[in-house]
Amino acid sequence: MHDTSPTSLSESPEDPFSVHRSASAVLDDHGRVVAWSDQATALLGYDADEVLGRPVREVLVADGDEAVIARATAACRRERGWFGLLPVRNRAGHRVFVGFRARRVRRLDAADEWLLVGSLAEDVAQWEIDRSVLDGLFRRSPVGVVVLGPDLRVLRVNRAIARFGGLPPKAYRGRRAGEFLFGPDADQAEAKLRSVLETGQPVIFAEQHARLLHDPHRELVISISAFRMQDPSGRVLGVTEIVEDVTERHRARRRLALLNEAGTRIGRTLDVATTARELAEAAVPELADAVSVDLLEPVSRGEEPAPDSMGPLRRMAARSIQPEATAVMYPEGHLFFFPERTAPTKCLAERRPVLLPVLEGNSGWFAAEPERAARALAMGVHSLMVVPLAARGVILGLVCLWRSKQPEPFEEDDLTLAVEFAARAAVCIDNARRYTQQHNAAEALQRSLLPGEVPAHPALETAHRYLPAQASTGVGGDWFDVIPLSGLRVALVVGDVVGHGMHASATMGRLRAAVRTLAHLDLAPDEVLARLDDLVDQLATEQRQAEDTTPQIMGATCVYAIYDPVSRHCAVARAGHPPPTVLGPDGRLCALDVPAGLPLGLGGLPYETAELELAEGSLIALYSDGLLLAGDRDIDQGLTLLHDTLTGPARSLEHTCKAVEDAMLPDRPADDVTLLLGRTRVLAAEDVATWELPAEPTAAGRARALVTERLTEWGLEELAFTTELIVSELVTNAYRYAGGPVVLRLIRNGHLICEVSDSSSTSPHLRQARSTDEGGRGLFLVAQLSERWGTRYGRNSKTIWTEQLLSPEPAGPGI
Repeated sequence: MHDTSPTSLSESPEDPFSVHRSASAVLDDHGRVVAWSDQATALLGYDADEVLGRPVREVLVADGDEAVIARATAACRRERGWFGLLPVRNRAGHRVFVGFRARRVRRLDAADEWLLVGSLAEDVAQWEIDRSVLDGLFRRSPVGVVVLGPDLRVLRVNRAIARFGGLPPKAYRGRRAGEFLFGPDADQAEAKLRSVLETGQPVIFAEQHARLLHDPHRELVISISAFRMQDPSGRVLGVTEIVEDVTERHRARRRLALLNEAGTRIGRTLDVATTARELAEAAVPELADAVSVDLLEPVSRGEEPAPDSMGPLRRMAARSIQPEATAVMYPEGHLFFFPERTAPTKCLAERRPVLLPVLEGNSGWFAAEPERAARALAMGVHSLMVVPLAARGVILGLVCLWRSKQPEPFEEDDLTLAVEFAARAAVCIDNARRYTQQHNAAEALQRSLLPGEVPAHPALETAHRYLPAQASTGVGGDWFDVIPLSGLRVALVVGDVVGHGMHASATMGRLRAAVRTLAHLDLAPDEVLARLDDLVDQLATEQRQAEDTTPQIMGATCVYAIYDPVSRHCAVARAGHPPPTVLGPDGRLCALDVPAGLPLGLGGLPYETAELELAEGSLIALYSDGLLLAGDRDIDQGLTLLHDTLTGPARSLEHTCKAVEDAMLPDRPADDVTLLLGRTRVLAAEDVATWELPAEPTAAGRARALVTERLTEWGLEELAFTTELIVSELVTNAYRYAGGPVVLRLIRNGHLICEVSDSSSTSPHLRQARSTDEGGRGLFLVAQLSERWGTRYGRNSKTIWTEQLLSPEPAGPGI
């Protein structure tokens, strides 16, 4: 059977007129058949004895086809050969089309004969298609084709490769890749082809960078596909390589990838400086060899710049693939103006991007900063883009992009990409700026609500740290306080409002004010927390009833401690807050079991006070959970680390705060961190005098005598008269209205403190006595003679106290 199946384009095209495939016949000059091949019999069905000697028109020409045959015969005689399709009648009488190739041959006797070679029209048509495809690949294809021999030298190239390499097609024959590609690029290409040649495994769409020797400054990206050629016997003939310039496609993919990457890398935080650094890192080295991000100075602080601002600018980020570029670029944090008549100044003034594909020596930059410009050129800087950072119609700053190592200058496509890059970054920077503005306002509010410098107190030496949360989480509701109380006692407070932001800061301020008010009532720690709990619950109820969009108060935690330097007594209570840490003077941890209590605002259970005595020089530490949980630790891990840090060698409280900060905190904690340290002092025994007086009419006189005697010992005779009046009034009131023994105590330390304690719980009231009243003027007199006075309550007693300021010691004689 004759194979009439079409040859696929992946196979070698086979000539349908080849000897082993085609039918052949010989005609004499009169058109009689004088030779007939077996393939002709197979093709048309006629045996040789049926056609030999007979005119071809009688055997093979069907009725109606005479004219077609005549024209073909005339053309063949005229041209001495012919090729084409003709209708032929086969033995079955059917009309079929056969492709013929005819040529004249001469016998030895000089007679002319005609050799006809034929094949089915389908085979001829397929062969013609294959020939056309092959011809098209080498003459008209826009994709490059290179045929290489086993030695990887070029045998043939098509016209696309000729245009690509800048040489005529014949000039490539016998050359290797290294003769028109740069060495590393040629080595990479030949390695791929050699692998195909040796293994037979094709390469499909392998991309690589390439630079041509005749245009070394232009870097191309080419796609290579290659397959091995071999004959039917398996002998390797070489490699065919398909080459396509995909530079623009590659750049488009790179631009899209860069934009996608910018979307994921830029704006991950709400910090202006971090966002600027992310922009610079995303652009180097993919888009530029060096990038600087400069923001108008108000933007770096979180403020909005003036619409026509030209500076100053602050360098927020600078990145380069060349370390020596730092000698040319302004450092981060530098505040400056760009020189006039330079590309950045033009960008700011015109509010549009500027492209300088080639930097020239006569540009404004050279005139303004010749030394810096010369150093940049020496590093290879040759192309510049400047793109404004604009959001909501406001210019925030600009981005400068430089090329030095990449030989290609910036193009319009690069500028378009940079503008898109900057537009996305500008939105992120503006969001960060606006958040920074709000964060700074909340932080300023919070700091204004916290104590600035804690005044010195005779009961404690104190030190503190307050670190607001990082900008991305917003300021929290931490607060602390050191509150002087009567009798030289002092209250230490640390609290934490649940949540972050302006609302948390405002709630913190209200709670701190409430704590100070409650503290001045001289209430016990558990009582202070109980009343604070009622307040938080009341505030939450008011918010719910208001039905506004203000974030609801979710609660708060607090620890409250009171220390008395006279008795060394310390009382502590806490509401859902981490327990205080206490260390003795020897640096050892002291056990302090303070019941946790519920957070403020939950109510339901009373708070409990834990009490202990502290030796002089003991350290008490109060802190928020932000300190313990920083660095993704749990509470127990945080407490262990805190204890280890505090139990180190003896040092000042400031150094201790710094040690805790270094050991436990990252650069910027995720939550507010508060640490309050106090080292206890004990009042000297000679500065305190205590007497217990019987409840009898002579108690007031006895009290006056004792006070006068002690004030004389202390050298405070000038206060004797007023103190006698105060003591006499207070002791008399205790005798009249309280009953039971009366305790009188004098304390000397910057003030003269007088305290009278009795067993009554009745609170005295200051009132305005009428002119006809016989009494009611005692407390008024006490209030007039003392600087401050008040009442505090114990478990089974109350104490009325007064303070008088001691006169400063007189200065020595002048010189």
